[in-house]
Amino acid sequence: MKHRGIEAKDLKPKKFIDEKVREIREIAGGGIAISALSGGVDSSVVTALAHRALGRKLKTYLIDNGIMREGEPRKVKALFAELGIPVTIVNARQAFFDAMRGITDPELKREAITQTFYKKVFRELVLKSKATTLLQGTILTDVEETAAGIKRQHNVFEQIGIDPRKAFGYRISEPLIELRKDGVRKVGIALGLQKSLFDRIPFPGPALAARVIGEVTPAKIALVRRATVIVEEELQKTKAFQYMAILHEDRVTGIREGRRDFGLQIEVRCWDSVDARTASPTRLPWSKLERIASRILEGVPGVVSVTYNLATKPPSTIEAI
Repeated sequence: MKHRGIEAKDLKPKKFIDEKVREIREIAGGGIAISALSGGVDSSVVTALAHRALGRKLKTYLIDNGIMREGEPRKVKALFAELGIPVTIVNARQAFFDAMRGITDPELKREAITQTFYKKVFRELVLKSKATTLLQGTILTDVEETAAGIKRQHNVFEQIGIDPRKAFGYRISEPLIELRKDGVRKVGIALGLQKSLFDRIPFPGPALAARVIGEVTPAKIALVRRATVIVEEELQKTKAFQYMAILHEDRVTGIREGRRDFGLQIEVRCWDSVDARTASPTRLPWSKLERIASRILEGVPGVVSVTYNLATKPPSTIEAI
């Protein structure tokens, strides 16, 4: 299934919002719908759209999968409370770590996360609430990358021949499917979202699991979460499109207290882009890179090497997994 994209320069946000509000009401049919909120730009805009359309008939759930950034569920819930949109946090950490145990292949990891989200966690929520539709923030870039075989985005189904009603037992609606990230931000502004929501850096659906090369464990997530805090603190004032820390799988040779130490390697990535279709590494000052490296080496246990990505997209991708 192909979707006609709406370029950000051609987007009329108010018209788009009015059309999507009508569409969501029609899909819900007077019943209850569920919004899958992660706190990222796309899901935040979908939640605000759906709340405008359905009000109290919308149930918004944020799944705490154990692989989110530091304090993310609490922060996102508080931001939406300011908008008058109630958010229920669902603790599903164990389910996700169980699903990823022993898996090292990137595509299999994404598939394990997908199945846990949709076949287990959301299916139970849909059945319990008697909703028939799940609203989510799939955008055109997700579809394009999945269709091209670059990577299987966890939130793409019908576009690759998977019927969610047959696979999971409920319908999935994607109000932003015609937009890319720059267009989504324009809609977020028009909806009155806080800048901290519509203008935040992109964050992947598989969350920090997309930044652990190899098997995902609670211990590895804790390490990459610490490194993420440092990278985001240091780069939040740049105008970069996205930035992140990635934990590599193999240990590398280092030196601690005059002796050889096989430690961990963190790769830092920082990207300049508009819509994520192409991207180039941000030319950060050397002093900034040194500071990031120093903080990671001192603040993340076991790390002996910090690198900076210099590859463009393509051939690289923004996320490592």
